Amino acid sequence: MTRVVFLLVPQLHLLDLAGPAQVFSTAADHGLGHTLHYTAEQEDVPTAQGITLRADPVLPALTAGDLVVVPGWRSHTLRDNGALAAATLDWLRAHHADGGTVASVCAGADALGRAGLLDGRRCTTHHDVQDELARRYPRATVVRDVLYVVDGRVVTSAGIASGIDLALHLVAVRHGPAAAARVAREMVVYARRNGDEQQTSAMLRHRAHVSDAVHRAQDLIDSHYGSRLALTDLATVTGLSERTLTRRFTAATGLTPLRYQQELRIERAEHLIGHGTTVEAAARAVGFQDARMLRRLRARTVLSPGA
Repeated sequence: MTRVVFLLVPQLHLLDLAGPAQVFSTAADHGLGHTLHYTAEQEDVPTAQGITLRADPVLPALTAGDLVVVPGWRSHTLRDNGALAAATLDWLRAHHADGGTVASVCAGADALGRAGLLDGRRCTTHHDVQDELARRYPRATVVRDVLYVVDGRVVTSAGIASGIDLALHLVAVRHGPAAAARVAREMVVYARRNGDEQQTSAMLRHRAHVSDAVHRAQDLIDSHYGSRLALTDLATVTGLSERTLTRRFTAATGLTPLRYQQELRIERAEHLIGHGTTVEAAARAVGFQDARMLRRLRARTVLSPGA
């Protein structure tokens, strides 16, 4: 039996808590022997989304087999929120010293940092606060733009939805990948993501613009990135000429429509390869006729990531 103890901090984000909690409770439903416990420094814990949660105000005694998870909280700067009493930080520190595992979601990494558990370790957090985390804990190595980082028995994640990825990873470590896959399927998770995958997908990275026509073109490419798409088809959808669409698309995203489609293909192929698919099979799955083009595009991406 493994106990998962969530340490709740005022103004915590519900999904930072609910995502991992759902993973471990679903694992328990599958007979994997998890129990969930919620503790805090106060009985009533307000959340960033306006719901107040009830937690055990007494920090429980822990064993080495227990997992402590600190969900993140709303904070524009880490130093302004998430304060924990010295006794709580001592509790976290002692659990790790006794052989236990500690994990954080989003700003929860700051709690581990305050407990001294990030010193000399690799870690990550949400991209909005990763620079501040690096400044606050200069002895830590903050890995930017990844979903989660495992360094011994300290596991940190980027936050929000990536807390699900972190929890699925921990289930896979303890019970095997097949068990984690069953949990993910039960939760209707689209795909289990590796920790080194980027925090934002290509579909999101190039959406920070206000061109409706370009968004419509991206919608079509996103849903058919593995198919041959003619520029005339995209132009028809947007109501623009091919030349005007190409000009607006490039201005809005920094990429031509073809390069954008290739980036989606590469990202999906990298995901498949990271989960054991061969380069040849991944190339075919994302729409390339053979692996040569995929290899060339992957090499170009590595040499020129901003291209």
